[in-house]
Amino acid sequence: MPEHLGDYQTPPALVDEVLKVLGPIGDRWDRVLEPTCGHGAFIEGLLRCMKPPREIVGVELQSGLVARAARAYSGTRGVSVHLHRGSAYEVDFRNDIVWKRSGPLLVIGNPPWVTNSRLGALRSDNVPRKTNFKRMRGIDALTGAANFDVAEFVIIKIMSELVEREPAFCMLCKTTVARNVLQHAANVGLPFANAWMRRIDARRWFGASVDACLFFFEMGRGLTSYEMQVFTSLEAKSPESVVGVRNSHLVADLTSYERTSFAEGHCQAVWRQGVKHDVAKTVELTRDSTGSLYNGYGERVEVEGDRLFPLVKGSDLFNNKDPLKTSRWLIVTQKELGEDTNHLRNTSPALWQYLKEHSGDFQLRKSSIYKGRSPYAMFGIGSYTFSPFKVAVSGLHKRPVFRTLGPIEGRPVVLDDTCYFIPSYMADEAGLIAALLNSSLCKDFIQSVCFWDSKRPLTKRLLQRIDLKAIASRLDLPELAIQVEQLVESMGRALKEGSKLGGLREIGEVLARLDHLNVRDKEPSYQNSLF
Repeated sequence: MPEHLGDYQTPPALVDEVLKVLGPIGDRWDRVLEPTCGHGAFIEGLLRCMKPPREIVGVELQSGLVARAARAYSGTRGVSVHLHRGSAYEVDFRNDIVWKRSGPLLVIGNPPWVTNSRLGALRSDNVPRKTNFKRMRGIDALTGAANFDVAEFVIIKIMSELVEREPAFCMLCKTTVARNVLQHAANVGLPFANAWMRRIDARRWFGASVDACLFFFEMGRGLTSYEMQVFTSLEAKSPESVVGVRNSHLVADLTSYERTSFAEGHCQAVWRQGVKHDVAKTVELTRDSTGSLYNGYGERVEVEGDRLFPLVKGSDLFNNKDPLKTSRWLIVTQKELGEDTNHLRNTSPALWQYLKEHSGDFQLRKSSIYKGRSPYAMFGIGSYTFSPFKVAVSGLHKRPVFRTLGPIEGRPVVLDDTCYFIPSYMADEAGLIAALLNSSLCKDFIQSVCFWDSKRPLTKRLLQRIDLKAIASRLDLPELAIQVEQLVESMGRALKEGSKLGGLREIGEVLARLDHLNVRDKEPSYQNSLF
């Protein structure tokens, strides 16, 4: 595999398995296009078919592969084979490809399994043009949501260029790519139907530790079914589930979703992400039994205490680690996003000196979110960062575990950027939110919409879909009151002061507050007490 291009050559045995799934190719499609043909494994496989297509066109950037393939395919079985040299990122598949024949068209292949940012890191000169093909907001691009798989770009590009020719697609790709293409087709209203995904063993075929599949769909007039059957293997006879788009969102299991869709809506609270800094060895500190703090280099650190906060990570939340036993503390250099950190020279001289000594770490940060900002800036900072109570969950783990967090040693807990949380300034409110999120109704809804094979299964976008009041309306209030009281007591232990919830009347009052959570995301008096 030429790493600077990010492509995996397809083993001939896998090609044969793929073509076997599709059935007699020549009976269904007169023409076949392979947009990233590489060594030509799919072209060779097509030519081995009992009934091959009448015409095959392959597109490949590497001239050596094109020359080799051209020699190999000359005069084979009377099938017209043409190799077009070019990049799938640049070729206009509508106008640049000249066909000798007409008829049904199949687009088949194995586009590169690599992201655009990875290609950039590899310093490849074959990178897709920087276009907002997914129609992302600017802030999403900055925070990494606009990073995309090259295969996704290639498939969507060809879809848009060949839609009028009503092609079918059959692609080896990551499962996330297949789902993103389905979502894109629904978002822009492309004709899309008869889709299925068959999982493959990527480690066996490519030595890759990713969830991958064979992805098939058709485009054509009147075809608008934004659903996709999911099979466990190439050989499976019946699907294990059906993925689809509902209310503009991807749903992992449509059958389960029909039972839990009442929880689909807009969360009454704003979900936030933890602090992003990209300099863990410098700002994440560990406290030993004597109370001394050390950074990731093993250096003892002494800075102003008002810039130190107990740190909880996603793994702590998932493993139900007692936050009171945390030994990790985080240096937080700002009170709010965009604040100039130069004032630390006067307000926190010890911290300023420490940051200067480790300024090289900050300068090595590559993320574009730090460009044009103060030298020691962080991201994911706001009044919500310093809320005394939080309901938090890890975004990386395969099971949702929602935890309530209260202050430790008088300091609000902060979370790293693997976590999402709802900030709160009242313990009973945080307890209620956690009880609702941990209910079986909420967990069933999450299970129906979440894709656990994703790198980050739980996202802010998914969590923001949970309607807390809809869930509360279906729960037993006496039982809910008991759960909330237990959660409040656990936070009271963190506060080292008693805190009781006085029964159903108070539960009703707290439920009523859910309508006002979005406007109470800032508490100036608490902020002033911290800084």
